[in-house]
Amino acid sequence: MTDEQRVQPSGVWATAVGVARVRALETERENALFRDPLAQAFAAAGGLWPSSPPLPDDEAARRRRLAVSFSIIIRTKFLDDLLEQACASGVRQVVLLGAGMDSRAFRMDCPEGTRLFEVDTAAPLDFKASVLRQERAVARCERIAVPVDLREDWPGALTAAGHDPALPTAWIAEGLLIYLPDDAVELLLSRISTQSTAGSWMGLTLGSRGVIERFGADAAPGSAASMWISEMLEDPVGWLAGHGWEADSHTLRERAAAYGRPMSSPPQSEEGPGGLISAVRR
Repeated sequence: MTDEQRVQPSGVWATAVGVARVRALETERENALFRDPLAQAFAAAGGLWPSSPPLPDDEAARRRRLAVSFSIIIRTKFLDDLLEQACASGVRQVVLLGAGMDSRAFRMDCPEGTRLFEVDTAAPLDFKASVLRQERAVARCERIAVPVDLREDWPGALTAAGHDPALPTAWIAEGLLIYLPDDAVELLLSRISTQSTAGSWMGLTLGSRGVIERFGADAAPGSAASMWISEMLEDPVGWLAGHGWEADSHTLRERAAAYGRPMSSPPQSEEGPGGLISAVRR
């Protein structure tokens, strides 16, 4: 597929290009929390580099957009750390659900023998493949693209691609669940759990409670916030325990402070459970 033939981003998966732009900007910082050398290429291919839509004139809207960008940076670092911990524990299978423009297969030092499966629909995976060819990118592990819609039998497609449910797996669902209705979130977790043996890890990001009201009420049509559907349960740790996972819940504010990038704004209200979830299958 040439650049001229490359399918341009649309719908939910177009948000993955916006995420790539945020990661590219973070990569340019002297004190970057991570470095993603492919992010700029993904953003450019999607028309978001070097320029992007200007920040809104409305101050509240501007703050909301900057808050979303900040959350992407913190959650990326959080899930990078989780993946490193999972690999250190002996996990050699990684599954990225709704992989989008994730480049962990190319930028992280996974142990020898690691197999990383990227599950997403064909359009973003084809777009991604064309950029990877253009950049002559070489994966640092065995990378396997699995083109399938998460509303379909993705566990079957994953198994057919070589995933072994009898071996521990590190699952990452980053920026995904907020776009799914509650019943689809429940089904996704049930399927992950069925495919996970003891010693498996999971990293999730959940929309914090009230985020749709704060960010989506006046969101521009086609923007990420306009497509948000679900928020975090009141007790995410208990929810995961019901599926056999031992989980920890972290807030963006907590993790940002731990990473030396504290949030400057005071909390709007008493903070409950956080939207960054790490879990281990016992």
